[in-house]
Amino acid sequence: MSARTLGGRARVLGDDINTDYLISSRRKKESLDPRVLRRYLLEDVDPGFAQSVMDGDVLVAGKNFGCGSAMEVAVTVVLGAGIRAVVARSYSRTYWRNALNNGLLVLVADTSSIAEGDALQVCLDRPAPELRVISQLSRRIACEAMPAFMLTMREAGGLVPYLRQHGKLA
Repeated sequence: MSARTLGGRARVLGDDINTDYLISSRRKKESLDPRVLRRYLLEDVDPGFAQSVMDGDVLVAGKNFGCGSAMEVAVTVVLGAGIRAVVARSYSRTYWRNALNNGLLVLVADTSSIAEGDALQVCLDRPAPELRVISQLSRRIACEAMPAFMLTMREAGGLVPYLRQHGKLA
């Protein structure tokens, strides 16, 4: 798949997944290395979750994903686990911004019909990204549009890599 298409298995969570659920704040004192942090993803909610994640999985959530504290490590742990996209009904503003700055794709869509384990494909080649649920006869779910600059920044790996490549914001 290209940088403009992502695919993976749906890992479905609920509403109000806060940053302390994603990674306990005590863990950020141990390391900031994504390869170390990946084993702590959602450990206080489901101790076996991190071990069950495969590279390319897509987190699917309800409303208010990433609420709570503004710790950037809550994005680092998701990326470290091999997850490149989160699709949710809504996000906390600070999580959404941290995610974009660090190259994690965050899409807004109605996630109510997506089931755990569904095969998903995210297509970014349109003005508004589209989510395809492959395991449900290729059903399509429209996502809220994102500015092209934000998609370009994500493809670069986040804000800092983008600035290194371009020297300025678009």
